[in-house]
Amino acid sequence: MEERENSILPDRREFLQHCMALAGAGVAGCMVLSGPTAAAGAESVAPSDPRLETERVRYPAGEGEMEAYLARPKGEKKLPAVIVIHEIFGLNAHIEDVARRLALEGFFVIAPDALTASGGTAAAGGEVMAQMRQLDQAETVRNFSAAVRYLKTHPKTTGSVGCTGFCWGGAMTNQVAVNAPELAAAVPYYGTVPAAEDVPKIRAAMLCHYAGNDERINAGIPGFEAALKKAGIDCRIHVYEGTEHGFNNDTGARYHKEAAALAWKRTVDFFKEKL
Repeated sequence: MEERENSILPDRREFLQHCMALAGAGVAGCMVLSGPTAAAGAESVAPSDPRLETERVRYPAGEGEMEAYLARPKGEKKLPAVIVIHEIFGLNAHIEDVARRLALEGFFVIAPDALTASGGTAAAGGEVMAQMRQLDQAETVRNFSAAVRYLKTHPKTTGSVGCTGFCWGGAMTNQVAVNAPELAAAVPYYGTVPAAEDVPKIRAAMLCHYAGNDERINAGIPGFEAALKKAGIDCRIHVYEGTEHGFNNDTGARYHKEAAALAWKRTVDFFKEKL
């Protein structure tokens, strides 16, 4: 069954409206306004939170390994798993915080680092976006899709795996859904849609979040929606009116508190339903 809904939300603060006018929609605008240095943000779940266990792990991928940040609630209970895929800014403190937030909702979470092969996001320093643009697309998709197999067989998970990601990570989440038939649920945030001919390969239930003012990304919604419907894929699409690309990133100038909170609740509820 397919669901499409426009979520009407209040206008943002005046200074954010001014910031949004400075850049166009899409990834380019995201890089200008939604990066980790665009606005002051605070960790919502501390790395040392006593309720969680966190660590760096490596999992088999392609010809080598991928490094990932892992967060899970303390205890021996097996948990459903979720992959969190970062934006074009790499595996930074914000994405690690998102992983901890999901872990506190009762999930075993990993956030892989797309720049593992070049020493990781931290090693890239100010060259993160340049290095991200140089990644081999096919190899990167394989590396993130390998995380599904890693989590499905992990002794501390139930074997049920979901994936979510933001901006660049939203597009990658769509690609993981296409390339990993074992994936149970996918939640892309304002991600470039996959090719229509690839949509029938998806086996995961889909929950898709889009900003209302994101012309480049949103141009793909009608075709994606039609392909999902034709393939009989369980999909729910939400467009958050009055928001810009990157609205979920609470360290960025395009952050929209109300939309982010609603999308997050829907995301958590969806994973709890499907995993």
